[in-house]
Amino acid sequence: MKNSIKLTALLLLVSAGLFAATSAKADGLVVPTTKDEVTFSSLPSNKGLAVKVESPASDKAIVMIYDKDGNVLRKDVLSAGQAFEKAYILTQLENGDYTIEVTSNKQVVKKDIHVYDEGNTRMFIVKE
Repeated sequence: MKNSIKLTALLLLVSAGLFAATSAKADGLVVPTTKDEVTFSSLPSNKGLAVKVESPASDKAIVMIYDKDGNVLRKDVLSAGQAFEKAYILTQLENGDYTIEVTSNKQVVKKDIHVYDEGNTRMFIVKE
């Protein structure tokens, strides 16, 4: 009986040591990223879009909105410390297709937007 308890304790100790060694090794493999994280989310009133850029290395971000012909409708240069965020009301745009482009730290993220009428309400959809 004593031998089985000692054996069980020894196995638990060895297995705990293996898991500890594995997790310490995995932590050394994590490489910090320098890419910016750009997120798009709808505003609470569903009238527009919020653009947020979390940038570890950049000191500014540029947001541009184009129409379907490539004409620039809006250009904003956002500058801040760690995160840039700005809201855009899209229901004031005419029905049609638009592109929103976010440039930060030599990274460009583009999203296509479609503005349309649903009943008496102007709506928009962000295409994937």
